[in-house]
Amino acid sequence: MPGLKGKSVHIDDRHLHVELEDGRVISTPIHWYPELERASIEEFRKYRFICDATGIEWEDIDYHLSIEAMLSVDSRQTAA
Repeated sequence: MPGLKGKSVHIDDRHLHVELEDGRVISTPIHWYPELERASIEEFRKYRFICDATGIEWEDIDYHLSIEAMLSVDSRQTAA
């Protein structure tokens, strides 16, 4: 899916939010990503965009997330 380039990542008590370069925001339940749910705030904040900003990496917890996978019905199985 073209245009799914990340700009920023935020978390609240229920959702993972990824703001895209075009202004859209994708939000998914944080419980879909147990590794992120267990991460400390410090670990969570240490992300970087990878693959031309179409993916997100949290190196400290060895976790990678495709922005496109967040839109998949089965993203809980394929996001990592």
